[in-house]
Amino acid sequence: MTHDMPRRQFLRQVGCQALGGALVSNILAGERLCEAANEPASVILATGEKQPEKGDMKMAYTLPELPYGYNALEPYIDEQTVRIHHDKHHGTYVTKLNDALKGHEDLATRDIADLMPKLASLPADIRTAVRNNGAQHYNHSLYWQCMAPPAQAGGEPVGELALAIRSTFGDFAKFKEQLTKTAVACFGSGWGWLYLNKEGKLAICATSNEGNPLMAGLVENVGKPILVVDVWEHAYYIKYQNRRPDYAEAWWNLVNWKAAAERFAKAKT
Repeated sequence: MTHDMPRRQFLRQVGCQALGGALVSNILAGERLCEAANEPASVILATGEKQPEKGDMKMAYTLPELPYGYNALEPYIDEQTVRIHHDKHHGTYVTKLNDALKGHEDLATRDIADLMPKLASLPADIRTAVRNNGAQHYNHSLYWQCMAPPAQAGGEPVGELALAIRSTFGDFAKFKEQLTKTAVACFGSGWGWLYLNKEGKLAICATSNEGNPLMAGLVENVGKPILVVDVWEHAYYIKYQNRRPDYAEAWWNLVNWKAAAERFAKAKT
């Protein structure tokens, strides 16, 4: 966006050229809510509800803060995409998850990762809503942690994770190629995963929609996530439009290998 172009004009232009107007209409609606409430965009969710304040016990789950600034992932992921993706999309999943868990405080107090393996056994009246929104909350929370500003990210892993990747896939280049192809080939919306399977070996898979490897009984590939790339269109469409392969290739410049290595070490215990 150029400095002399008003934000709303820019969004309408993007909507006409790339998004068919649907996503931009939601963005503009959220901005109008922010203007009406005299609040910054970061605290108004796409549903029109305010993001819960820290310590607000009315909301069991809260939207985690990004571990970096909105523009920290540029030039590979643009600031506008990060703002919309985190504040609007992820924020709405958190709001809907809390709505679904009203009256189920025993579930609402669990760590979101601990809730994932139990989704298949939840009460029928909340199962779908908690699965859809709870899994998306988990997936997005991990996705933000899998990235870091370019100066602190990218390249190749070191240590035990690097050895495990070479042992499983042959070398880093083959691993990168396989995960990229798996993520890009995911039909519709979904995620590309590196995970530790039940045999204690690294493996790669894709899941559709809200799926993740923790969801025992609901997904084919079960294990402990190490790394994830989001291939829902809202993760890349403003900058890359329909060029998912370009986004997937650019994403490797943002991979936080230090955090991935820590998850790998923990997953093995």
